[in-house]
Amino acid sequence: MLPLTDLFSLFISGGPVGMIIVTLLFISLFFAAWKAPAWVKEIGIAALVVGVFWTILGWHQIVDYLSTHNDVANNIIASGIKVSLIPVLYGLIVYLVSLIIRIIQKPRI
Repeated sequence: MLPLTDLFSLFISGGPVGMIIVTLLFISLFFAAWKAPAWVKEIGIAALVVGVFWTILGWHQIVDYLSTHNDVANNIIASGIKVSLIPVLYGLIVYLVSLIIRIIQKPRI
């Protein structure tokens, strides 16, 4: 388990705006599970889409940087790609939680 400071640094590294949006969707997922169960899957998909969008924005920044700087070390490029994947991983976690909630809420046969 990661310490709280490491989780916070991952949150900030992933881009605060995108990570806050996915977190708000994660919180709304639990409210939807309680009040509007039909919206659970859609909120999970929205979190995944926001994570993918934020990752693509990160890749765009990487490519923009590489186009203006000719000699960039491979470890810097790899670090940028690693950091840009944080929001999509968070979005996938939220989507997985939404699927688990839907499975639990399904009527039994």
